[in-house]
Amino acid sequence: MKTHIKPPLSFSGILGQEKPKKILRQTMERGKIPHAYLFTGIAGIGKTSMAKILSMTLNCHKLNAREACGECKPCRLMKSGNFPNKEFFVVRPKEKDVSIFNEDDPKDKESSALSIRIEHIREVERTLAFAPLEKYRVCVVDQAEKMTTDAANAFLKTLEEPPPGNILILKTEDPHYLLPTILSRCQRIAFQPLHVQDSIDWLIENKGLDKDKAMLLAKFSSGSLGRAVKMSDGDFLNKREEWLSMIIKFFDQSKIEALNEMDLRCQKEDKHKSLDLSKTGVVGIMDMVNIWEYWFRDLLLIRLGNKKDLLINVDYSRKLKSIAGRFKVDNLIDCIEAIERARRDLTKSRNTKLAMGQMALSLKQLTG
Repeated sequence: MKTHIKPPLSFSGILGQEKPKKILRQTMERGKIPHAYLFTGIAGIGKTSMAKILSMTLNCHKLNAREACGECKPCRLMKSGNFPNKEFFVVRPKEKDVSIFNEDDPKDKESSALSIRIEHIREVERTLAFAPLEKYRVCVVDQAEKMTTDAANAFLKTLEEPPPGNILILKTEDPHYLLPTILSRCQRIAFQPLHVQDSIDWLIENKGLDKDKAMLLAKFSSGSLGRAVKMSDGDFLNKREEWLSMIIKFFDQSKIEALNEMDLRCQKEDKHKSLDLSKTGVVGIMDMVNIWEYWFRDLLLIRLGNKKDLLINVDYSRKLKSIAGRFKVDNLIDCIEAIERARRDLTKSRNTKLAMGQMALSLKQLTG
């Protein structure tokens, strides 16, 4: 049974993120609200929830101990998700309509993938032109790094002179992909991955998982509770067993066998048309890459003499210890770097076969 994370109704209801909470509370107390924020951090750690709570608190008619009351009209609208004049709305990357895609147009090539295009920014501008019904309107730009060049330049003009009563919140995992001029106009607030134990406790209490399973998901989710929930609801753990079996066989295969196996696996996983579970809810190629990286990370930790509790694949600790001695520390570091290159290539391109084939070839050369 799928269990969605219940949206928090106050700052205190958000798991972790004490520093962002403190910054926002102090800003509201001073009464000088910046017109633009940049929320940075991995997906699934509370950035959108924080934006909603900020909007709810700023517009609440009956604040109680610096928290929204949850009962006045603005609070009820936020809880219901019903915004007559878009007092709170989110702009997300979309795929371009293939019927109007011109392959020879460089701008079309740039925006053919999942992106935020100039027409989306124009729609934001039209919305912001109308005064909010309450004191503030909050617009969230999700995955702001996905803005095309034209969209980013158009959005920059909005950042320079936003209409009164509008707060713009850009969310990103990769702020260095944003224009420096956009970064300079936003107050940056960094969100941190959640502590493993916090995620474990939440998964046990809210998902009813046993401690061992909760611990695995908390470690594999890298501090993202949203990702851990999607893993629990999907078939991630079953796929993980398949991928680990593939890795273990990989070391004893020839280069040709390893490349063929990787090719077949890419064809199978690519049918899901998903790179990353955290974005779509469907287990994909990027999740498989993560499993490979975690495996080599654990081998490196064992070779360096680290404790078992630092391992991610703790349920495979015996197997890891039995094969770790076969590899040199420098080679394991190079293996992790090869996997990181594959991750970057997958992020930039949908040619999964080429990226994963190059990764497999590099790993075979490094591990024999």
